[in-house]
Amino acid sequence: MGHPSIGGRDRAKKRSPTLSGWLGLQAYNPQMQRVSRLILTGFMGAGKSTVGPILARELGWKFVDLDEVIEASSQRTVAEIFRDFGEAEFRQRERQAVLELIDQKKIVLALGGGTVEDESTRSLIQSPGNCVVFLHAELPELLARCTVEGKTRPLLAAPESLEDRHKRRLPHYRAAHITVTTTGLPPEKVAERVLTEVRKRVSEA
Repeated sequence: MGHPSIGGRDRAKKRSPTLSGWLGLQAYNPQMQRVSRLILTGFMGAGKSTVGPILARELGWKFVDLDEVIEASSQRTVAEIFRDFGEAEFRQRERQAVLELIDQKKIVLALGGGTVEDESTRSLIQSPGNCVVFLHAELPELLARCTVEGKTRPLLAAPESLEDRHKRRLPHYRAAHITVTTTGLPPEKVAERVLTEVRKRVSEA
């Protein structure tokens, strides 16, 4: 099963001295000048909200969780928005939140699992200056992480539709600039791999 806790938030709060030493940030940061935003995408349980803060900390950037932005502006949880207004209304609020964030520089932005389903939002996240990273794992592992995590997720209320949703979203996830497989890896190692791939991409640009 690997490290199911990668889908949670607590581990991101712990400092990883080995990761910081490995990066050599003084040498790394000049290469990042061509990238203004790292955008993490993937299905629920992928680890976006866990790996994102680690990446932001190592780069000296700001971490932004899209779901938390929506909850703050709506004064409701994501689950409550789904329950009271439906998914279409949530996607509209999600699109507006991305529109407001997309010009900010030096941010690591964790998208919701379904953000990629909206065509207009997909266009926004592919804007110049963005580097989109797909955190990949197989669906059984993703669901196992969600179960361990214990976070309330609206889609878990309809498990029969999860496989269909995952299949529908997968082509959009795979359109990311970079894919990092997270199976069996702790969050710090995932972050290390993400930054290796980003560094490789910007050096080849």
